Amino acid sequence: MNKQRVLKKYFDKNLVEAGCDEAGRGCLAGPVVAAAVILPKGYKNKLLNDSKKLTHEQRETLRVEIEKKALTYAIGFYTNEQIDEVNILNASFYSMHLALDQLSLVPEHILIDGNRFIPYKNIKHTCVIKGDGKYMSIAAASILAKTYRDAWMKKLHEEFTCYNWAQNKGYPTEEHRKAIAEFGSCKYHRKSFTLLPDEQLELFNADEW
Repeated sequence: MNKQRVLKKYFDKNLVEAGCDEAGRGCLAGPVVAAAVILPKGYKNKLLNDSKKLTHEQRETLRVEIEKKALTYAIGFYTNEQIDEVNILNASFYSMHLALDQLSLVPEHILIDGNRFIPYKNIKHTCVIKGDGKYMSIAAASILAKTYRDAWMKKLHEEFTCYNWAQNKGYPTEEHRKAIAEFGSCKYHRKSFTLLPDEQLELFNADEW
């Protein structure tokens, strides 16, 4: 097993920092979900890591821990309809803004996972490529964003079981795309995305449910 990298506690120890990350950017259906988290300066957790490197059980355990120990945290949703209106890149940024709006503390610095961001108010920010594997606050945000979105997609699965969103969470898996080819799209699909590869378009039933 690879030795796990020790995540950094902060970018600037003199500032109140909020970590931000999103989940669901590459999906064909459902919302993009962002989280913002401010952790205590002395917070420690050896398990905390990029959500993609954790098991479902580990993410759920950490979600409870983060919600309990964070100074403040919040979640922002941007629906598939909103994604189609503003595009997925902007939706990712705006969902982070929505999460930041709900924090009970105003951060002095924002750590963003990725290489771009739309400035939030007059608060300075730093973009960190693969930041969810480098900073604790971004890792915590990645876990909350992922777990909240997964739970949301499981609810949508109950309404449209044919796509098996309980398993694929709306990502462009072969199973998901086969279901779109067979049953067509539904109201939760992102119409601005390429739902099917070109060779499958002739099979696509464009009727809305």
